[in-house]
Amino acid sequence: MVKKVFPKLMSELSQLPHSYSKPVELAIIGGTGLYDLPNLKPVARLTVSTPWGFPSSPITISEMADGFPVAFLARHGQHHDLLPTDVPSRANMAALKSLGVKAIVAFSAVGSLRQEIKPRDFVLPTQVIDRTKGIRPSTFFEKGFVAHAMFGEPFDLKLYKLIKEAIPAQGFLEGFDKENLEPTFHTKDKEDLTLICMEGPQFSTRAESQMYRSFGGSVINMSCLPEAKLAREAEIAYQMVCMSTDYDSWNVDEDPVTVETVVGNLKANSANACKMAEKLIEVISKEFETGKSEIGEDLKGSMKFSVSTNPKAVKKELLEKMHFLFPGYWPIQ
Repeated sequence: MVKKVFPKLMSELSQLPHSYSKPVELAIIGGTGLYDLPNLKPVARLTVSTPWGFPSSPITISEMADGFPVAFLARHGQHHDLLPTDVPSRANMAALKSLGVKAIVAFSAVGSLRQEIKPRDFVLPTQVIDRTKGIRPSTFFEKGFVAHAMFGEPFDLKLYKLIKEAIPAQGFLEGFDKENLEPTFHTKDKEDLTLICMEGPQFSTRAESQMYRSFGGSVINMSCLPEAKLAREAEIAYQMVCMSTDYDSWNVDEDPVTVETVVGNLKANSANACKMAEKLIEVISKEFETGKSEIGEDLKGSMKFSVSTNPKAVKKELLEKMHFLFPGYWPIQ
């Protein structure tokens, strides 16, 4: 699937300008199954260098008919050649921040941990449990500069509300599954929809999958963290949209998850991901164009007051590095 999509796409994008002068407030991060924004006009393709390296892919800037710009980043690389563990999330977040991004909608394929969340359903999670192994860099603050970001609500509440109100539970997502049921868009009713983020790249054993269900998990992926944590540190509003491909391996009535199963459902999810991204871009752009949007406003300046280290005791080289993300927060002596 990737090989069919990319040659033509890469050829077209390579001809675009390599600079863009306007600030870009909204970004879409594409996961497995969402590799571009086909219904928007691409106007630039940026290779952004950050103190944490280069992002997963060049960032494509596309414009709506009214000129509103949207950034698109392929999480796993132009050719899907990055394992979840190897995604340069710090560079991704820093690059988007440098463009002026205030809000990110990130798409990701997931396994379902609940019978009611069937393959090809979409889910808007409200909580996350970190089951990665601590080998992914998960903070911009390094040795010599300590900070603690608030993360009780891992997804932005205002962005969540906007998305929930924009997409109905039934009737928006197209197609039918093998039991002739239409896809559902799941949002929080009373209980949280909890995303488990595991290390991978292997899928879960049945025992692990059943354990995650006992944790209260709703869906499972390998991509949410440290992405959401770093977005919070970068003071960017962040919400993930999950696309169910399988029942993971907990369901003894289903065959254990295979790549073939995942790819088949990914193809079905891809069109709906593009449709949803297009709708959300329309809704969120209108919110920003009012000039009165509150999305991300409560995050502004939050990291300035989250540090424990006296900035005067921080090495100049480290402060200069942080200046890329937080210009003017801490004086460089």
